[in-house]
Amino acid sequence: MKYTIICPPSVRPGGPTVSAGKPLAGVYVDENVELVEKGCANLVKHIQNARKFGVNVVVAINKFKTDTSAEVEAVKNASITAGAFDAVMSDHWAKGGEGATDLARAVVMACEANDIKNFKFLYDTDVSIKDKIGTICSEIYGADGVDYSEIAEKQISTYESAGLGNLPICIAKTQYSFSCDAAAKGVPTNFRVAVREVRGCAGAGFLYPICGDISTIPGLPTRPGFYDVDINIDTGEVYGLF
Repeated sequence: MKYTIICPPSVRPGGPTVSAGKPLAGVYVDENVELVEKGCANLVKHIQNARKFGVNVVVAINKFKTDTSAEVEAVKNASITAGAFDAVMSDHWAKGGEGATDLARAVVMACEANDIKNFKFLYDTDVSIKDKIGTICSEIYGADGVDYSEIAEKQISTYESAGLGNLPICIAKTQYSFSCDAAAKGVPTNFRVAVREVRGCAGAGFLYPICGDISTIPGLPTRPGFYDVDINIDTGEVYGLF
């Protein structure tokens, strides 16, 4: 299932920048079907990507109070044209479970209509690490190619020498664009993916290339930080948070 929201600028190329704490620009609040249709290019790419695995795709349209029927219909039309099994407006944010019943029915129908024989993986895990990374970057992101840092090259060689070359790949990069440039909205073209290092999770069973300037979340300590958080019942002061 592909989950989409009409508002975000990440799927509205050409729209003004959204800043945390500031009101949304009028184009994101008032009806603007043309801008929604332009932004659907991003959605279409996601649908095409999901269909490469041989599964039916259902688009869940998370409707906000400012979204109009015409905007919702524009997303539905773009989704179906792109090959989605269905595109359903969901009001669960306002109505709870009742608001998602139509979506749930669509997912059940999509599963029942899907032929499991059509399912396929994007790549064979037995190919080289670079081939797997390259396949993801070209087939899913639409990149022209991949560039590796000297460190990444050495790490890949080490993994393959250690017998870990057949592990699947999980790429760490910006979530705001198909490219490594968070500002490149819609479906960017003419770009390459920069892999600065490749880390391994042998226990979990995968390798994860670090691309562009993305940062990973620090690992959690064995002793949780909440042990040091407390409150002074006399003053109400909370301490130990920082």
